[in-house]
Amino acid sequence: METLWTLYHPEIPLFLEKFSCMSSVMRLRDVGMNCGCEYTAFPRFAEIGRYSRYEHSLGVALIVWHFTGRQDQALAGLFHDLATPVFAHVVDFLNGDHLHQESTEAGTRECIAGSPELMKGLGELGLTVDQVADYHQYPIADNAAPALSADRLEYTLGNLLNYGFADRETVSAFYRDLTVGTDEHGREELVFQTPEIAEAFASAALQNSRVYVADEDRLAMQMLADLLQTALQRGILRREDLWQTEPWVIRRLETDAVCGEAWRRFCGSCRVVRSDMPLPDGHVWRQVDAKKRWVDPLVPGMGRVSQWSGALREQMASFQTLDFSVWLRAETKKRALGEDS
Repeated sequence: METLWTLYHPEIPLFLEKFSCMSSVMRLRDVGMNCGCEYTAFPRFAEIGRYSRYEHSLGVALIVWHFTGRQDQALAGLFHDLATPVFAHVVDFLNGDHLHQESTEAGTRECIAGSPELMKGLGELGLTVDQVADYHQYPIADNAAPALSADRLEYTLGNLLNYGFADRETVSAFYRDLTVGTDEHGREELVFQTPEIAEAFASAALQNSRVYVADEDRLAMQMLADLLQTALQRGILRREDLWQTEPWVIRRLETDAVCGEAWRRFCGSCRVVRSDMPLPDGHVWRQVDAKKRWVDPLVPGMGRVSQWSGALREQMASFQTLDFSVWLRAETKKRALGEDS
């Protein structure tokens, strides 16, 4: 996927360039932003480009640097996904954390402290682990949903481009309208200067939100979580292997007859079948809940978009009331073609 780094800031400052080349950060090149869905044949995901946690993390760092000029905050943004396992939030599903998707966030400090090269680099800048291990302490980097932060902004713009919902000119217009303001509680937040652009951004972000909880997305993540569970139970993977890279884990799955076949069927998933109840047809039916993510940006002097745009208020309310009680199963390419699978 085309990166947006030059949009976020004209150049990568030397300190970010140095840290972005370190092995703990480079691992994220092989951890995707779409939580394994991009390996399936679902039409929604089959045509998208590769969008990695590395691209996202450096993007977040550049946004934070652009708006704050602070090395500690930019590095906290760069490091915020260091503890992300393979297939990202799939491991939250594996851990039973469907609704919050936060179970894998706790290891960032350990990743930094356990890396001699990261610690050496921080020492050279006069920074401590405490200053960079928790990006939640910096509101431009991260804040509570549905407010806008660098993290939420980057994956929104990145996915708008990757899903084909917006072109570079449109995402550039969104970004260039932003400035630093204060929220309802006096905390810093990225805010829009132009109401029409804020409204268009909120509407576009909801397009992404619907993808994040679409039947294909929820089902694929649960199927992959179940596959990882099987691999752990069969001894094909150890728990610590989930912090390798996706190509490494896929190679391990393919060494086992059971997991390899399950992986191939997962990759061949091309259509979702829905039912009000699980059917006794020999297939595995799943009922999958998921976290609902949306953005309600702020315009100074007007409030959040939902406060003054009736259309967006209705769209957000409709999204928040989506019901995930339906039962789902996947059809593979062979079965969809009427062949044995």
